[in-house]
Amino acid sequence: MDIKVKQALTAAVNSYAEAEGIDGKAVLQGLETAFELEAPFMEKVSAMDSVFDDNMRFDELREYSFDLLMINFFAEDVQKLEEDYLESAEWEAIEEETIDRGSELLNILLYLKECADDEIEPSLDDFLKEFLLVEEDEFQDEYNIYEKVIANQILVESDYSEIAKVSQSLEDDEELAELFYPLVSFFSEQKPDGGQLAEYAEHAPNKSLDVALLQLITNFNI
Repeated sequence: MDIKVKQALTAAVNSYAEAEGIDGKAVLQGLETAFELEAPFMEKVSAMDSVFDDNMRFDELREYSFDLLMINFFAEDVQKLEEDYLESAEWEAIEEETIDRGSELLNILLYLKECADDEIEPSLDDFLKEFLLVEEDEFQDEYNIYEKVIANQILVESDYSEIAKVSQSLEDDEELAELFYPLVSFFSEQKPDGGQLAEYAEHAPNKSLDVALLQLITNFNI
């Protein structure tokens, strides 16, 4: 299991469990087992889903765990497969089958991995313009998804209360509805200390999930 993925998964589950006042040990152990299976990707997905099916109080983390599972697959499993596996019909079928799974967190994690590989300091402007290419005509889907983030980039200079206020203006069915607050907050302060984390939690629209997602992102970025 990729070390960054393990750090992120552990931080997310533990912080969510703490915020909810429930025990996360069994969930974390189950997810780690699923991630570490020596099995095809879709079997890992099924194993992961079974953990959440048996622990529905953690269901808010399901699709974000899928994103981590995908990152782990790219980091660990692909190296064991044929060189052109990601261009194969088998992988194309998997992409089609999982097209509605996961979230935009995957793009954030891929960007942070690229920054680490290239030894570049992450920034919201770089993420939007150089990674997502939102200014390019052929990437208007990304522009539409991130439109509220693009329009509110100045929030990285604001405090958590202002970021939270704008995040609550997003409609529930918008793709970034859950991710806006942790995403912008991360780019505002990439290594929050204890006091900053407490302030972040205080203003969080959905405390348990918001704290878990920020912990996931920051621990992946260590």
